[in-house]
Amino acid sequence: MDAAIQERINVWVNGNYDQATKDTIARLQKDSPDELADAFYRNLEFGTGGLRGIMGVGTNRINKYTIGMATQGFANYLKKTYGSEEIKVAIAHDSRNNSRFFAETTAHVFAANGIKVFLFEALRPTPELSFAIRTLGCKAGVVCTASHNPREYNGYKAYWNDGGQLVPPHDKNVITEVEAITNVNDVKWEGGSANITLIGKDMDNAYLDMVKELSVYPDVIAEQHDLKIVYTPIHGTGITLVPEVLKRFGFTNVTIVEEQATPDGNFPTVNYPNPEESETMSIGLKKAKELDADILLGTDPDADRVGIGVKNHKGEWVLMNGNQTAVLAFSYMMEARKAKGIAQPNDMVITTIVTTEMINEVAKQNDVACYNVLTGFKWIAEKIKELDGQKNYVIGGEESFGLMIGNQIRDKDAVSAVALMCEMAAYEKNQGKTLFDKMIELYIKYGFYYENLISITKKGMNGQKEIAEMMESYRSNPPKTIAGAQVATLLDYELQKGTNLFTGETWTIALPKSNVLQFVTADGTKISARPSGTEPKIKFYFSVNTRLARKEDFDTVYASLENKIKDIITDMNLK
Repeated sequence: MDAAIQERINVWVNGNYDQATKDTIARLQKDSPDELADAFYRNLEFGTGGLRGIMGVGTNRINKYTIGMATQGFANYLKKTYGSEEIKVAIAHDSRNNSRFFAETTAHVFAANGIKVFLFEALRPTPELSFAIRTLGCKAGVVCTASHNPREYNGYKAYWNDGGQLVPPHDKNVITEVEAITNVNDVKWEGGSANITLIGKDMDNAYLDMVKELSVYPDVIAEQHDLKIVYTPIHGTGITLVPEVLKRFGFTNVTIVEEQATPDGNFPTVNYPNPEESETMSIGLKKAKELDADILLGTDPDADRVGIGVKNHKGEWVLMNGNQTAVLAFSYMMEARKAKGIAQPNDMVITTIVTTEMINEVAKQNDVACYNVLTGFKWIAEKIKELDGQKNYVIGGEESFGLMIGNQIRDKDAVSAVALMCEMAAYEKNQGKTLFDKMIELYIKYGFYYENLISITKKGMNGQKEIAEMMESYRSNPPKTIAGAQVATLLDYELQKGTNLFTGETWTIALPKSNVLQFVTADGTKISARPSGTEPKIKFYFSVNTRLARKEDFDTVYASLENKIKDIITDMNLK
């Protein structure tokens, strides 16, 4: 055993840790030394988004102690920042195993530090936490969730007073305070129970009222109230609010996928509780086919991501990808607001640098300002704050199946997205069309943009190092051609530098530093490389585009774009 790892283990064996934890360490020492080494080889990093990792004992795991130490550091920063002001925080959790325990642990540590805590009485969607922070005037918030990760994971997302996740300078400052907590004896574990207030139904109703106000065409819903909707919460928190919000919108024909309706952190019907995965949505698809439904929707465990299924132009059920979902939502909000006469001259929409360029084209042709920010809804929230009083925020989103509609929350929200997607489906059905028909119309009008994404995971102690080496190789020696097309532009967001590789001209990228590289070829293809901030994986985003002249050409053009991305993946040796 490495000496540094053994030293961390000894601290836990001899320190102020519960006996069950010490017994588990003894068992792992005997039966699974490699697993024990992985559990202690480092301290689980508190990144700019908080914590995320596998649950278990050890410094590199999610457990009572890593959660408690993170909370103590966060509490210390809040007290340094706000001094004698009253500090209030809101706390929520999803359906994952131990999430309630971690949320209560978080609440008790904050409370023991003299901070007023509003703890949701039971599991709730992440977007409602963002809403609660803003509604209650909180200085911060935490949700215990690992979003769409596998069942063995959990996590801790930290929020600031605007309801968005931490951004500079608070993110790095909180990290500094968390890293300063090196001993569990530094944590105030108990003694402030009187500072904890449970919240629930009243906040639910306020949130649902807000979402109902987002409806653009309630009259169309009244005509299409019996739209056949199939919804699956995938064993997560969506079950607490999604059926109710659909009812309030006026939909009367909603079928819940029974096999996935009960919150369950073991996610017994899926390998990954992620609506991006076709396997995850397969039970819902089967039900949608049985009922000849109009639309299928699925939300992830903390209900901030939404996946949708519709019938395509051949009558076959297909799952829309995140970019298609975003394009449908953005175009609907822009076009419908214009048609309804409620669009404002200072309307704006916000997307991210790895999301389809098609959104920029839709905004341009609708005379709506479109801003591109770094990946993550915290940057969308930050842009809203920056332009407050100048621009009217309408919608934001990114390719990862996330949408943020309206000005009352600051994180992605699958609850409102489900409601708006159903309204969109009702609007198209009222005209004898499906959402897939609408998608093809948008391709004809704005250009046929097609995207794909692959993730490469590098597990274990060397994973992060291998990813760093991969990025450095691309940064220092960028490809000159990709799949036969010359690379015209290199965008390095870490160096905040753009380079025209033909002329050598350079310019400054006016966004915060981020470890992202983008290669843009002469034919408009864009490839982005971005390591995950919370997991040992690197993501590659591919975007290609061409013109689509008529609906009848869809299949041929789609196949050509799909093959082009396959060629790019092969050429970059990313299989």
